[in-house]
Formats: sequence, structure tokens, C-alpha cells
Amino acid sequence: MSDETYYEFGTAADRWDRAQLFFEAKEYLTAVRILRGLVTEHPELTAQRLLLARAYYHSAQLGRAEEELRVILERDPVEHYARLMLGRTLERQGRGDEAAPHLRLAAAMAGELPE
Repeated sequence: MSDETYYEFGTAADRWDRAQLFFEAKEYLTAVRILRGLVTEHPELTAQRLLLARAYYHSAQLGRAEEELRVILERDPVEHYARLMLGRTLERQGRGDEAAPHLRLAAAMAGELPE
């Protein structure tokens, strides 16, 4: 079985479980390989796209993380964690001015009061 076959093997549920295991093991690039296929097959599922964005973030693929997070927020502007992750992703790219409104909004959504 080739490497690609392994990543595509099994049902979507099997691959989702496998992707989560790789993510938890900090094998972010492997998780990305599995999650890309899942997101292509089921682009409407937020959980898979959010985990893909997180895997991109942790593997320093910040532009790709930003793209996935923006897709999520376009569909669901009140997705709190995606908002927070977008702020952090922009911050990590040195784009603090762009990050600030996202981080403030995420904090407000979480019920955090400004200091």
C-alpha cells in the first residue's frame, strides 16, 4: 500500500479519527494530508476544516491556516474558535492591526470583559 493509499484508506469517519490521532500526537503534516481529503469531500463540515486550519497553524503554514479560517467565518461569523484562531494567525504573521478586531470579537463572544 502506498503512502497516499494509507491516508485515503477507510471511511470518512475512520480518516477523521486517524487525523485527530495524528494531530494529538503533534504529527501536524500527516494530519494535514488526511484532513485535506476530508475537507475536499465534505467542504461544509466545520470541525474538519477547523482542525485542518489548526494543523496548518501548528506546522507554520499560516497563509493556508488563514484561508481555511476565513472560509469558516464567511459561513459562520460567530464561530468563536475560528475567530480566535484567525486573530492568532494574523498576529503570528506580524499583522497585529488586522488581528486586533478578531481577537476583541473572540473575547467578547467568550464573555471576557476588556481590562
